[in-house]
Amino acid sequence: MPSGARPSPSGDGPSPSGDGHCRLVDRPSRSDDSPSGRTESRSGRTESSGRTESRGRTEPGSRPEPGSRTESGHRSAAGSRGESPVRPQPSARKDPGEDGGAWDDGLIARRVNENGEGPAVVEVRGSVSPDAAPLAYDGMLRSRLDALRELVGLSRTRLDSRTLAEAGRVLDEAAARRRLSGQHTVVAIAGATGSGKSQLFNALAGVAISETGVRRPTTAAPIACNWSDGATPLIDRLGIPSRLRRRPLQSPEAEAQLRGLILVDLPDHDSAAVVHREQVDRILKLVDAVIWVVDPEKYADAVLHERYLRPMAGHAEIMFVVLNQIDRLPGEAADQVLDDLRRLLDEDGIALGEYGEPGATVLAVSALSGDGMPELRECLGQFVTERGAAARRVAADVDSAADGLRPVYVTGRRTGLSEEAREEFAARLADAVGATAAGEAAERAWLRNANKACGTPWLRLWRWFNDRGESATGRLPLRTQADEEATARQRVEQAVRTVAERASAGLPAPWALAVREAAVRGAQGLPEALDELSAKAGLPPGRPPRPGWWPVAVLAQASMTLLQVVGGLWLVGQIARVVAPNLGVPVLLMIAGIVGGPIVEWSCRMAARGPARRYGQEAERRLREAAAGCGRARVLDPLAAELLRYREVREQYGRVARSRAGVG
Repeated sequence: MPSGARPSPSGDGPSPSGDGHCRLVDRPSRSDDSPSGRTESRSGRTESSGRTESRGRTEPGSRPEPGSRTESGHRSAAGSRGESPVRPQPSARKDPGEDGGAWDDGLIARRVNENGEGPAVVEVRGSVSPDAAPLAYDGMLRSRLDALRELVGLSRTRLDSRTLAEAGRVLDEAAARRRLSGQHTVVAIAGATGSGKSQLFNALAGVAISETGVRRPTTAAPIACNWSDGATPLIDRLGIPSRLRRRPLQSPEAEAQLRGLILVDLPDHDSAAVVHREQVDRILKLVDAVIWVVDPEKYADAVLHERYLRPMAGHAEIMFVVLNQIDRLPGEAADQVLDDLRRLLDEDGIALGEYGEPGATVLAVSALSGDGMPELRECLGQFVTERGAAARRVAADVDSAADGLRPVYVTGRRTGLSEEAREEFAARLADAVGATAAGEAAERAWLRNANKACGTPWLRLWRWFNDRGESATGRLPLRTQADEEATARQRVEQAVRTVAERASAGLPAPWALAVREAAVRGAQGLPEALDELSAKAGLPPGRPPRPGWWPVAVLAQASMTLLQVVGGLWLVGQIARVVAPNLGVPVLLMIAGIVGGPIVEWSCRMAARGPARRYGQEAERRLREAAAGCGRARVLDPLAAELLRYREVREQYGRVARSRAGVG
């Protein structure tokens, strides 16, 4: 019997059942004297490798004897003759009651030659077993995924696609994994060239599935081996073709221990072939867990630690680190190397699962001699049985995405636009539109109107004549309207820059840039809008309003003027001998009018200061409010909207960065 083959009980064969499946029943078999020791029955053929082939599928609940396997569909004897298996016509494959002729996840093993040299070729076909229950996440993980999705949606217009690419990938992979089986755990075996990962893969599978040898690299493409049915969609997701899918040769006890495991042997992560490294990087993002295989010579390799272990430090709970080839180490050297490996992992930031703490499992084994393999198989079986690796992987990916996004959402500084900054911005705009000067001008206009109403006519005439006859020589040149508009525009731009800097202080760079851009957009057309508002909210057209005492003051000033006129005419009449001479009365009348006019004017001026000041202050207030309202609508509100958006994404990021979740 070839090495590695297990004998199967003779006489076992499938029997059609009423539900379209096949049951294993005892049938008499005909033996021939073929050199390969093969026995054939009517319904199938049992080979020396310990496997029975038949049509259909083994009925759920029935199990072949240890060492035997049942296949769906017919294949011609391939045995040691090396013949290619021949697939029958669809009409010959279909049993009564069976819907279609799909292949089950079965085992077809062929030896390269009769001496057992070379690896066994094991093929897996699609499964027709009932669909496995999809993966379920618990409430915490679902909440974090929803928050991450909302975070990405709110940030698409503020952050570039490269920054959000990893978060988007995590969301896509989490959704894709959730639709697939939650009863299977996909574990990848990764390692460097010559670490013995393919040898470890074969030791776990119990059969030489993955080729081993001194040629480097040996593994050129990922190979999958699954321990139970229903794994096809998960393997399809990894992009592994059907010709590289295998089933293990195991006893029922060993198979039950690893039921639900999908083991993937990866190419070397340090392979000279670029396509091999790309395959490793691609599949490592899709599997539920990873077994890192290191050897005593390359366990401290910088490529492994810097490119893979350190970036994956947050995935420690779904990570195994296996020191292989300990049979090459004498005495206590294996323990020393293992302790040094733990030290390096600790420096990489990988938590070690020791003393009941969650973290990576570190083991020392020899796939060649079998030392430590039972412990690895037990740890792996317990890990798979928990059915929590997929959710822990998704949670670790969310943590990794949150860590990558932290610089664009968190700075550790207080953010926002203070009330002091708002008031300063409004004051700068008021200065730009000349609110203070407008108030002073309104006050002067009110006083000037009061002087016109209450002043003596002779003084007003003198002032008019003086202003009219004064030469322009020696006067300071007045600023043109263009200069004033340029100065006002510069003040507005300076006010916008200052408030934008205040609002963006403490924000991450992308959000600070968004705030400044919003301020720049709001500043466009702001000077023109302020000019229009100042024209509308400035001095009202016409004369300022008059208080109630103005008519009395006007009447008093008119009386003083009348006294002067009467006294003067009286004196002229006396000089012309029209009126009897009497100097006392006209002189007193003239003196009363001359002295009383300025007194009335001064009294009116004193009384007009209060109303004039209030009138100027009211004009200044209206202009300040108009400027502040315009600045608020065009600049402050867009800034507040950007800050509010940042606060929203900051809250969503806080939900994403919370503690991990598990399976629901």
